[in-house]
Amino acid sequence: MKTPLVTREGYQKLQQEHDELWFNERPEVTKIVSWAASLGDRSENADYIFNKKRLRQIDRRVRFLRKRLAQLKIVDYAPQQEGKVYFGAWVVIENAAQQSKRFRIVGPDEIYHRKDYISIDSPMARALVGKQLDDDIEVQTPQGIQHWWVSAISYRTEQK
Repeated sequence: MKTPLVTREGYQKLQQEHDELWFNERPEVTKIVSWAASLGDRSENADYIFNKKRLRQIDRRVRFLRKRLAQLKIVDYAPQQEGKVYFGAWVVIENAAQQSKRFRIVGPDEIYHRKDYISIDSPMARALVGKQLDDDIEVQTPQGIQHWWVSAISYRTEQK
């Protein structure tokens, strides 16, 4: 089960996607389907077949978004989080080989299309929650146990 947490920005993006699909795209596709259906034989009408399929995709996504948005809990930054890694934090970690990784810990609904976001449900995020600067962490990966330390924590919002 996915953790039902989301940042305010993530919630707004999901809400915008819902509104775009429901108020803009769906009415346009519905008009095309109605027009194509009025032409007669629907079995060989590519406009009808394609747009009817697109309408089903939109409806499926809208149903999912409505259900998911009702389940999500928005987590806002709180000043007492400063200095520790919690939900919504930008974190930089390093290892002994001088490799560095930078990412933000967010809800599972926000990680798509962003390579610098990781889910709060991931092993790395679970290992990081509650840690402070210079704390060591161990993360079990398919390659074995990886050792990292926290080199930076920030809660400023960054847009991409």
